[in-house]
Amino acid sequence: MKWAIIVLIMFSLIGSMMWVMPSPRQRFQSKLRLEARKHGFQVQLSRLELPRAKGETESEAINVPAYRLLRGALPKGEREKWTEWSVGRVDAFANEGLPEGWSWIKGERALNPAKLAFVSQWLKTLPKEVEAVESTAIHLSLFWREPERAGALDELHGLAKQLIDEVV
Repeated sequence: MKWAIIVLIMFSLIGSMMWVMPSPRQRFQSKLRLEARKHGFQVQLSRLELPRAKGETESEAINVPAYRLLRGALPKGEREKWTEWSVGRVDAFANEGLPEGWSWIKGERALNPAKLAFVSQWLKTLPKEVEAVESTAIHLSLFWREPERAGALDELHGLAKQLIDEVV
């Protein structure tokens, strides 16, 4: 009987330790987010309100990590006339000028035609794990599902730098 109690206590202690330890996915995310900081990203868990999809009565809100890359110091005049915009990967009615499957969250018809054409082509190159993009005078945010494939973070950083260098 004593041995059964000792075994039960041991299993209880081992179970508690296993419950507290991070899962393989959590360990991967921790390592990825640490690497993202080395690339200059700020990572923050965000609640994202997507536009209402065609045929749906309500919009969808998802919790997804936002990978933000600071723009650096823009000249004051450029910062004051900056056009903020954001798009989401959802098929909605507010999709003018965007590739199929993308819709405006904010900033529809606000970009000039040249910048809109660049953004449209750029969106086609994004990996499928990117749920949304937000551009402000301060930063560029990519709402990303963090895939477990080699080189995904480097790819995301390269794509983010393209848009920042284009000043869109």
